[in-house]
Amino acid sequence: MLFSSNIFLFFFLPAVLFIYYVFFGKSRAFQNAFLFFSSLFFYAWGEPKFVLVMAGSIVMNWLIGYMIGRDEKRATRAKTALAIGVAANLLVIFVFKYLMFTMGNINLLFGIDLSIPVIELPIGISFFTFQSMSYLVDVYRNDGRMQRNLINVGLYIAFFPQLIAGPIVRYNSIDEQIGTRQESVQLFSEGVERFIIGLAKKVIIANTMATVADFAFDNPEGLSALLAWLGAAAYTMQIYFDFSGYSDMAIGLGRMFGFELEENFNYPYISKSITEFWRRWHMSLGTWFRDYLYIPLGGNRTKSKARHIFNIFVVWLCTGIWHGANWTFIGWGLMYFVLLIFEKNTGYDVADKEGRHHLIKHIYTMLFVIFGWVLFRAESISAAAEYMKAMAGMGCPLINDGFLEYFRQSAVYLIMAIIGSTPLVSRILKKRDANTGAGKVLTVVTALYLIGIFIVSVSFIVKDTYNPFIYFNF
Repeated sequence: MLFSSNIFLFFFLPAVLFIYYVFFGKSRAFQNAFLFFSSLFFYAWGEPKFVLVMAGSIVMNWLIGYMIGRDEKRATRAKTALAIGVAANLLVIFVFKYLMFTMGNINLLFGIDLSIPVIELPIGISFFTFQSMSYLVDVYRNDGRMQRNLINVGLYIAFFPQLIAGPIVRYNSIDEQIGTRQESVQLFSEGVERFIIGLAKKVIIANTMATVADFAFDNPEGLSALLAWLGAAAYTMQIYFDFSGYSDMAIGLGRMFGFELEENFNYPYISKSITEFWRRWHMSLGTWFRDYLYIPLGGNRTKSKARHIFNIFVVWLCTGIWHGANWTFIGWGLMYFVLLIFEKNTGYDVADKEGRHHLIKHIYTMLFVIFGWVLFRAESISAAAEYMKAMAGMGCPLINDGFLEYFRQSAVYLIMAIIGSTPLVSRILKKRDANTGAGKVLTVVTALYLIGIFIVSVSFIVKDTYNPFIYFNF
């Protein structure tokens, strides 16, 4: 089920909210159980057969978490249980996501003909598997309580707002909220506002940018240099507004039920270095790899420079692999590894307090980000190389009718996207909190603005045929 669908907006969400507050408002246990089963229904709506994979993962991690918590005073047994749990989770994600890719490359490398099974990918498997491992590790580290109640573990792993496209919620950040969260009118209204903004990001901007990006990337023979740049810019905006829009909706929905979920984006396209970009982009994935991979490997505490570089290499190799079973994702991750090592060894990652050369640094950062998205979006590394050749004007004209047509259609939305990718609007909205006449007027204007963009968003949903979220595939 999609957040940006009529069935979710006008049936599922109102029904869940009504039952949660009216029928189960006085019992936290019943509320949690209701949210858990509602989340399973939400997942089963689009993936009925894979709900069994989800349920099996929940039961497995609950049992292993119980073993870890029970044997916490017996370090060896607890560590063994943790190792089994992590290995089991990795095996699940490997079979569904990487087995076909691995077998295909074995066939190519050794010139053999292994029969490759066709395995469908459960939506959001990378997200809920990483959350499952977070539960096990946090219980082992005593950073979170072992849950005796299966429903509570299930609610943490399967909570429908962030189930299939994040943010990745670490268990230690939500452990207390499962039992002691406090709903309020203010938190609920903040959630509604955040949800509407995320919905508009998705259906007004991301979906519009998608039509331009799809045309450019899916028609390599019809590219001109300017169309290639327009397609790359459109995809750069599409993936940001698609993914950050989903995260906004997830955070907003969480607040409607009293949960405070982690932020996932902080205007990454205003960054002036690649290091800064990755502190602002998909922050929940970055902190997950930092806490559960980079630091356990030794992080930057190691005295050996070579070991430090190796630790960063492992993290970025895994970041690329996490995104998908394709060499393009691995190349994308390793590109960022090289850039980050360059910045760390040249001091480029250190903020310039005097504000010098900000424009040059921003251009440098965004050029590599855009080239990275071309590699990320392409079907293969060779296709990415051909697309970048078109961006350089090699083997194609500077301009063609395709560029003129799609530029006319998308120029206004592209300008909206550029403005929306900066903190400008949020800074204006923050002024409404001021206890002044202007602040009160801005509050009313904001309410009307939110109502307006919600109506426009619904109209886009009704007429638009493109709707899936990019990160559903991960």
